[in-house]
Amino acid sequence: MAVEDKSVKSAYEKVEPVRSALIRCPHGFSTRTGGVSEGIYASLNLGMNRGDDPEKVRENFRRFLDACGIRETAFVCGKQVHENHVMTVGREHAGEPYGYEELFVADGYVTAEKNVPLVIFTADCIPLLMADEQAGVVAAVHSGWRSTVLDIEKNAVEAMTALGAKRENIKACIGPAIGQCCFEVGPEVIEGVDALLDGNAADLYRGKANGKFMLDLKGVVKRSMIRTGLLEHNIDVIADCTMCMPEKYWSHRMIGSGRGSQAAVIML
Repeated sequence: MAVEDKSVKSAYEKVEPVRSALIRCPHGFSTRTGGVSEGIYASLNLGMNRGDDPEKVRENFRRFLDACGIRETAFVCGKQVHENHVMTVGREHAGEPYGYEELFVADGYVTAEKNVPLVIFTADCIPLLMADEQAGVVAAVHSGWRSTVLDIEKNAVEAMTALGAKRENIKACIGPAIGQCCFEVGPEVIEGVDALLDGNAADLYRGKANGKFMLDLKGVVKRSMIRTGLLEHNIDVIADCTMCMPEKYWSHRMIGSGRGSQAAVIML
């Protein structure tokens, strides 16, 4: 008779993705707990380019996707470069963790195909998930400050509407990311934010004596999406700050490069 591995069961039970109450289709934002990775990657590392054991990352993905209600093992992801390219993708773009070479570069993905999970990676930047479930269109976007000021949210919404989504029906969730409490930026970032929001951003940052600013990037992304045509009550914001909560999330600003990565996923 097989003996139950209680340690594996215990770890699995701790995989608790953060979800939005607005989005009904399978989705989730990972935390750093409940996986099998060790050392600096402990424990639910989902980054495939961090130097972690590939077999452990595969198992971490299995647990994370399963906890999100996703039985597919292949998903769409690629190289994120902090720009504003959003790809319209399908099953032909999906692959298993470590099972294929990165064939494309993008910071956002949109699909109207069922059972095609879209995955993006973060460790302070904003993971943004969107869905028009009436039209059958979903999107996953990696939105750091560079992508944001380059209007990646607008590009993602336009890619969704090209597939039949309606702006007034799109539900969006801004996931766990660095908050204004911790996000110190230089004046060049504020210039980009002001340009994006046509000067309507003064309440989203505050100056410091050292000439830098504390920026509410989540607020910037939310306001950008409202300008793009989304309804404010259709935008959910997860309050968690990744830098304030190192026991729950990886933060690049807190830890540096020797760390794991969170992931966000959505699927029709």
